[in-house]
Amino acid sequence: MDFNQDYILENDRVLLRPIESSDFENLVEFSLNEPEIWQFSLVRADGEENLKKYIDLALKSRENEQAYTFIVFDKLNNKYAGSTRFYSIQPIQKSMLLGFTWYGKSFQGTGLNKACKYLLLEFAFDQLKYERIEFRADLNNKRSINAMKSIGCTEEGVLRSESFRPDGSRRDSIVLSILKSEWESELRSKLKSSF
Repeated sequence: MDFNQDYILENDRVLLRPIESSDFENLVEFSLNEPEIWQFSLVRADGEENLKKYIDLALKSRENEQAYTFIVFDKLNNKYAGSTRFYSIQPIQKSMLLGFTWYGKSFQGTGLNKACKYLLLEFAFDQLKYERIEFRADLNNKRSINAMKSIGCTEEGVLRSESFRPDGSRRDSIVLSILKSEWESELRSKLKSSF
């Protein structure tokens, strides 16, 4: 992955582009009106200050070649819907994590996530030639886990007491993944036909 390149990924439903500082204005309504979106998130973006920190951290992570964060634009509704990112990128191992995904409530359960994940997986497997995409979630975040399984992720196990939550408690993280061979054999066409 070239961190200096501004990747634009799009299909009929969604457009993904690198997040910018000015995207504060595009996302602040979620921070102010839907703070529960980040209930299970390791990095919260509820409230103006947290959103500013969230975006600053995303930009710094890209500068440091640790993560690549996209803003999600719903073309069907002509509105910004949320954010997602690649992180823990291991170019030698051809492996990385896909996560920190969140959407405003009105975009959840609409097929937007599947259209978004299709673009990201297509980019990772077909363009970057990666071999493994990993997903993690708080073990209590049933909605997120169900969404990951619905796009074809395989559950691998649970990392006990894997990280700190923002409130200082420890979380167990479920680990799921998709392999390039699975993407090529069935998941690509299956996911494409689902949105």
